[in-house]
Amino acid sequence: MQDCRMNGLYLPAVFNTGVRMIRRFVILQLLVCAAALPVLASADSTETAAGEQQEWREELSCVVVTGTRSRADIRNIPLTVTVVGRPSIESSYSPSLLPVLTEQVPGFFSTSRGIMGYGVSDGAAGNISVRGLSGGSGQVMVLIDGHPQYMGMFGHPISDACQSLMAGQVEVLRGPASVLYGSNAMGGVVNIVTRRMEQDGIKADISAGYGSWNTVQTEAAGRMRFGGFSSVVSLSYNRTDGHRGNMGFGQYGGYAKLGYDFSDNWRVRGDVSVTHFNASNPGTVSEPLEDADQDVTRGMASLAVENDYARTSGALSVFYNWGDHHINDGYKPSGGEAPLDYRFNSHDDMMGISVYQSVVMFRGNRLTAGVDWYRFGGSAWNRYVEGERNGEREDIVDITRHELAGYLDFRQNVGRWLTLNAGLRVDHHSVLGTEWVPQAGAAVHLPYAVELKLSAGKGFRYPTIREMYMFPPQNPELRPERLWSYEISLSQSLLEGRVSYGLSVFYIDGENVIQRLPDPDGAGFLNQNAGEIHNAGAEVQAAWRIARDWSVDANYSFLHMENPVVAAPEHKLYLGGLFTHGRWHVSTGVQYVAGLYTRVGDSPEQEDFVLWNVRASFRVLDWMSVWIRGENLLDWQYEINAGYPMPGANVMAGLRFSF
Repeated sequence: MQDCRMNGLYLPAVFNTGVRMIRRFVILQLLVCAAALPVLASADSTETAAGEQQEWREELSCVVVTGTRSRADIRNIPLTVTVVGRPSIESSYSPSLLPVLTEQVPGFFSTSRGIMGYGVSDGAAGNISVRGLSGGSGQVMVLIDGHPQYMGMFGHPISDACQSLMAGQVEVLRGPASVLYGSNAMGGVVNIVTRRMEQDGIKADISAGYGSWNTVQTEAAGRMRFGGFSSVVSLSYNRTDGHRGNMGFGQYGGYAKLGYDFSDNWRVRGDVSVTHFNASNPGTVSEPLEDADQDVTRGMASLAVENDYARTSGALSVFYNWGDHHINDGYKPSGGEAPLDYRFNSHDDMMGISVYQSVVMFRGNRLTAGVDWYRFGGSAWNRYVEGERNGEREDIVDITRHELAGYLDFRQNVGRWLTLNAGLRVDHHSVLGTEWVPQAGAAVHLPYAVELKLSAGKGFRYPTIREMYMFPPQNPELRPERLWSYEISLSQSLLEGRVSYGLSVFYIDGENVIQRLPDPDGAGFLNQNAGEIHNAGAEVQAAWRIARDWSVDANYSFLHMENPVVAAPEHKLYLGGLFTHGRWHVSTGVQYVAGLYTRVGDSPEQEDFVLWNVRASFRVLDWMSVWIRGENLLDWQYEINAGYPMPGANVMAGLRFSF
C-alpha cells in the first residue's frame, strides 16, 4: 500500500476507550482548540519548507529502495512501505529516530524508559515492534543503506545507535523482507538511508538544546559537493541526568560519508559511523538497582561501487559493524545482595559482501539478482575485579558463524493496470542448513488513482548465538523460526494529491518460535522451538493538505495477537496538525496507545496512555532559529517497560543555525 507520508505532519486525536472520562474530555478540548488556533508557523529554514512542499507534490511517484534493492516507484511494490523524510526528522528535534517512527508509522512501536537513552542488558528499552514481531528477539532488522546492523551474538539492533544525525530518510517495510535481506527480517525492516548532498556548494547546520532534568542535546553537520565529489560529516553530543536517580545517560556520536561520481552512470561512496554511550539502569521502582552501569561503543563502515543505466543498475558493497560492551549488571541492596565482583565484557562484529544487479530485459520488466555473504559472531567473558580472582578472565563464548545466500526478484507490468511481483531466496547457514524463501504479490492500478495490492511471503530467523550457546537456557539444537504473512491493501490519492488515504489488512501465521520452557529431559529451563504466531490486524493512514499552510495527518493500527508479547499495543492512534507561515513553524500531535502489554505470562499487565506533544520554531534571522519541544504535556503517569515509570511533562528549547 502506498504510504509515502508528508514530512512534519502532526494532528492530534484520541478515541480513548477504557481511559478515565475526565482526561478524554480534556484531550478532546485540546483537539478542538488546536484545530481553531490561528498559529503562525514556518519551516526552520527555507530549505525545510521547500522540502515539505516538494514531497507532497511528488507523493504519487515516491521512489524507495528498501522493497526492491533498486530504486522503484512505490506504487509498483506489493509490500507496505512508509517513508519518513529529513524534514520530519529535523522538525522532531529528537536525537533518536525511534520516537518519530513510532508517531508516523502505523504498526510500528518502540519502547522507552526515560527522556533520553535506551541502554542494553536487563531493563533496556528501545525494543522495536512491527505488527507484534520484536526487534529485541531479532525478528525485525535495522539497515543502514541496506546493510544489516545488529549485535553479532545477541542478534538484535542497538537502538542507541539509531541516531538522527545520519538519516536522510527512513524507509520502514512492514511485513516479511527475508527474500532480500535474509534472517532477522521476518517481521520487517527499518532502512536508514543516509544523507547526501545533491547540489554544488557548502552547507552547515548546528543545533543545541537544553531542558528538563539537565538534558543537553547537540548536533553539527556539514555537507559539501563540488563536481563529482560530495561529503557529509555530522557530530553529536547528548546527555541527561534522567527523571529518576541512577538513570544518567551520555552519548557521543559521529558520522562521515564521502562519495565521488565518476560519471552519470558510475559512483563510489564510503561511510563510517561511531557512537559511544554510557547508560545507568536504576532498576524497577519496587526493586531498585545500584551500580548497574553500561559502557558501550558501536561502529559501522561500508564501501560501495554503484552503477545506474537506463536499463540496468546495481552495486557491489562491503560493510563491517562492531561493538564493545562493558557491563556491570548491578545489585539489589533491598534484597541483601552485595556488589558483583565481576564485569561482563563482549566484542562482537558482523561483516558482509553484497552484490546485486537489476536489469530491464524487455518493456515493463525488471529482474534483480543478488548474492549476500555474512560473517557474524564475537567473544564474551567475565572479568573479575575483586577478591582472590581479581584480574582473572572467565570465557563465556568465542564463536563465529556464516551465511551465504542468493536471490531473484522479478517484476512485470501487464499493460498499465497491473504489476506482478515474485521473489525467491536460497539462504544457507554454516550450522543450521538451508532455507528456501518465496514471496509473491500484485499491484493493481485502478482508475481515480486507486491502488490495490496483494502479497504473500515467507519470513524466517536463525536462532542467535546467545540462544544456542550463551547462558542458561541455551540450546544448540534450536531450529529457525518461520512465518507466512498475507496482506491486502487499498490506497488512493485525490484532489491532485492534496488528500490521500490507505488501508491494509494482514494475517501472520508463524511456527518454531523460540521460547524459554521447562526442560523435558531434566531440571531447569531450555530454549525450545515451541511457540506459534497468529497475529492479525489493520492499519489506516490519511493526510490532507487543507491549504498552502495548513495540513493534517493521521494513522491508526489495530493488532490482535493470539499469543501476546510485550511492546506491541493493540491500538495505536496518532493525529497531528501543522501550520506554516512566514517565520513560524508550529506542530502539535496526540498519540493514543491502548492494550500495550508490559508483562506477559501468569500475571500479565497492560497500559493505556495518551501523550500530547508540541514542537515550534521561530526563524529569528535567515540563518538562526529558536525552537522548543514539549512532550507529555498532559503529565500522564504511565509505564512502557514494566516497573519503569515514564517522565511527566518535560520541555526542551534551543537554537538552530543554518549556513
